[in-house]
Amino acid sequence: MKKLSIIAFLLLAFQMHGQQDPQYTQYMYNMNVINPAYAGSKENLSFGLLYRNQWSKIDGGPETGTFFGHAPIGNNLGLGLSVIADQIGPVKETNTYVDVSYTLQLGGEHRLAFGVKAGATFHDIGLAGIDVVDPTDPFLSQDINEVTPNIGAGFFYYTDKYYVSLSVPNLLSSVHLDDSGLKIGSETQHYFFTGGYVFDLSENTELKPSFMVKSAFDAPTSFDVNLNARFYKKFEIGASYRLDDSFSGLVNFALTPSLRVGYAYDFISSDIKEYAPASHEVFLLFDLNFPKRVSRSPRYF
Repeated sequence: MKKLSIIAFLLLAFQMHGQQDPQYTQYMYNMNVINPAYAGSKENLSFGLLYRNQWSKIDGGPETGTFFGHAPIGNNLGLGLSVIADQIGPVKETNTYVDVSYTLQLGGEHRLAFGVKAGATFHDIGLAGIDVVDPTDPFLSQDINEVTPNIGAGFFYYTDKYYVSLSVPNLLSSVHLDDSGLKIGSETQHYFFTGGYVFDLSENTELKPSFMVKSAFDAPTSFDVNLNARFYKKFEIGASYRLDDSFSGLVNFALTPSLRVGYAYDFISSDIKEYAPASHEVFLLFDLNFPKRVSRSPRYF
């Protein structure tokens, strides 16, 4: 199984740059991970935990654990933090970022935020413990541990009912493996373009369509479309489609006004479905109101 894991990893790293950044089905609930301008967009301390098991039946398939949080820290300023632990086979990658945003008040409920993120990526590539065809190959005889810096930037335009977001969370390119000039595992920039709207169907029912366009600058583009319905400000159910990849069902529930739990099931529709028919994703979201302050709006996005 370890041999299969390293083969899968090398193919993914060499051919599928679009999968290098972690993939989320419930992207609308951890936005500051992909866009630093989202930090401080709510008038409270907001943080969460998310776990994703992608291609769940493949030994060594991608697993991602994410912590994210943000809050306003002054007039028009926001501060955020994210930690993303990603593993594919013997490859472990931990990204830590701090986000800073500044928001322009455009009148009424219209706002435009600019944000930057800065941090580092910690790579732990366990090559020495795997079974290989040629054990004398020096490239596969030792583990690789390194730290690389990165920065990102983004824009976030929003009201209480809709938003549009554009970001590049990793502006710096890097190479993690280099075998005699053959660059394997190089990382390239990704951009994310997202948006969403909330329609009030009745006093107790809202409809929430959203989309995400994700691409590396030298790889095919990924398209996600999502439609959620929320009832009585508590229960939410929806469906999502990722072009040429998967269909998803989503559900989340507000256990208290400050705590929400959610789950997403991805039914894989691409060729890999023969080996891994599904992916799973769960999250916990917390909103802690500051004294004498009230959130601008419920958590729509």
